[in-house]
Amino acid sequence: MRNLIAGAMSISLLFGGHAMAQDKKAEKGKAPERVQKVLIDSDAFRVTETTYPPGSSSMIQPIHRVTRALKGGTLVRTYSDGKKETVTWKDGEAKEQPAAPTPYTLTNPGKSAVVLYTVSIKAKK
Repeated sequence: MRNLIAGAMSISLLFGGHAMAQDKKAEKGKAPERVQKVLIDSDAFRVTETTYPPGSSSMIQPIHRVTRALKGGTLVRTYSDGKKETVTWKDGEAKEQPAAPTPYTLTNPGKSAVVLYTVSIKAKK
């Protein structure tokens, strides 16, 4: 009985370890995603803190907003027509940003995370 249980455990560990290795390989090739914490979400405005890890890439359709860099760095906007725009943030810097006319992909090409604190005014219904 002990041998049967030991054999079953050995087989499950063997296959379980292989499955975990495949998961790690899949995660290794996957680009990190931005992490967004919603701090306030009311009828009038939305306040978020967003972290863009190195190598992250996200599709964005931002509205008119005011953003302050908690931790600065460089972000690259790539529009659907191929146009690229580089935005550099210094720690503590604040910028008013108009709504984008079209969605774009926002990428952090740097080696450290960029953390932005954003207040967006919602349109009245």
